[in-house]
Amino acid sequence: MSDPRYPIGKFQYPDTPVSPEQCAAYIEEIAAAPAQYRAAVAGLDDSQLDTPYRDGGWTLRQTVHHVADSHINSYVRFRLAATEDNPRITTYKEEMWAELADAKSLPVEVSLVLIESLHERWVVFLRSLSAGQLARTFDHPANGPLPLSTVLALYAWHGRHHVAHIKTLRTQKGW
Repeated sequence: MSDPRYPIGKFQYPDTPVSPEQCAAYIEEIAAAPAQYRAAVAGLDDSQLDTPYRDGGWTLRQTVHHVADSHINSYVRFRLAATEDNPRITTYKEEMWAELADAKSLPVEVSLVLIESLHERWVVFLRSLSAGQLARTFDHPANGPLPLSTVLALYAWHGRHHVAHIKTLRTQKGW
């Protein structure tokens, strides 16, 4: 059985520079993610949304709110890298953010709307970037300088990763 933490496998940073065609494909995945999240949680009630996707994991509600938190941070990081030379970004304690009251109790609709709006802006912004701009970097405290083209690969994966958590639980539970 595969690791339930990584239903689509762990993210692997690309070994080679990301091509413009790959960047375009990643942007399309980011564009498609909001509809995938909305479909993944469609029809679930509060009890189902408050079910962890795995033992020791977040609830589906926390997972949707996490995606909003994570993608907001990424959007800001992309904008910083587009306007500053290799800016040092800050990290955040995602596991602690998931335990805050809003992530544990707000309806998922709040974050679904946020993800839709955020991705609309993010995708317009991403599509406007040239290959040279996608080669710009930000400095991650743990990973060092990361080109935006590589971070695109990460966030395309991140969208699929958490949708898979939700879909896998729905399949297991017969929802």
